[in-house]
Amino acid sequence: MRAFAVLMLAPFALAACGERAEEGAPTPAEVVSTAPAKTDVAPAAPAVLDAAALRRVCQAGLAAIHGQQLGDIAIDGLDGEIVNASWRAPVDGGRRRAQCRVEGDLITWKPVDAPTPEQNRWMNQSGDPVTRFVLDGGAVTINTTLPDGTTATETYAVAAEQEAR
Repeated sequence: MRAFAVLMLAPFALAACGERAEEGAPTPAEVVSTAPAKTDVAPAAPAVLDAAALRRVCQAGLAAIHGQQLGDIAIDGLDGEIVNASWRAPVDGGRRRAQCRVEGDLITWKPVDAPTPEQNRWMNQSGDPVTRFVLDGGAVTINTTLPDGTTATETYAVAAEQEAR
């Protein structure tokens, strides 16, 4: 009787040995951050942006991310490849500050002077929106994909006098 029970349970035990844990499906933000941008707009982002183009891209990106008008985003300075920007806070009239950097066609930003140090982080984790850009002459197109998969596209015309801010 015992031999029969062992023979009946052996296939189940052996079948469990080869099982691999299922990996969770990637979030929409993870898929977008690893996949190349699909857009009808050309040309693609240059490999390295000059200082003026970096300012324009970050100004447009922060305007799209924070729902501001392009002219409301002031470029306060450039530290290497990081753009410092600020704008009027809509609630209390103070100033909101952020830093922006560009890697390929990806715009990453972080708040500056947030109430807690944990909030002063680069917004590039799996639950954060993914923001990409296409630079076409004087126009910057911003494509944002939220973690739930919804997307938004904004196009901004950045004039030369706005770059000099």
